[in-house]
Amino acid sequence: MKKRRAMDKKIILIVEDDKDIAAGLSVRLRANGYATVCATDAGSGIDAALTEHPDLILLDLGLPDDNGFVMMRRMEAMAPLWSIPVIVMSGRSPQVYKDPALIAGAKGYLEKPIENDQLLAAVRKAVPS
Repeated sequence: MKKRRAMDKKIILIVEDDKDIAAGLSVRLRANGYATVCATDAGSGIDAALTEHPDLILLDLGLPDDNGFVMMRRMEAMAPLWSIPVIVMSGRSPQVYKDPALIAGAKGYLEKPIENDQLLAAVRKAVPS
């Protein structure tokens, strides 16, 4: 059974090594009715996904221990995690990274810096109410 937060809010796991970016995303998402959990690398992201059972993962491609693509492949091999939708975030060139992210199974690609309307539209599309 999934662990749930107050009022059955959707839980979004933010896997981002830049703590300022993670905090900004968390504040914006909480202000729009989501619960958030943050992790700063792929290993702690996998651990948080296993314990928190998020409805969505916002995943940075450039993590200190693995890149986001490696984390996505690891999640695909884990039964409890393979079905969690992922939105990739990156400050890297979307011309180079967007298509591979979508082919790898991401439900969306957000280019940093992420505008609030783009963030919320992508989240709502990936995890409708």
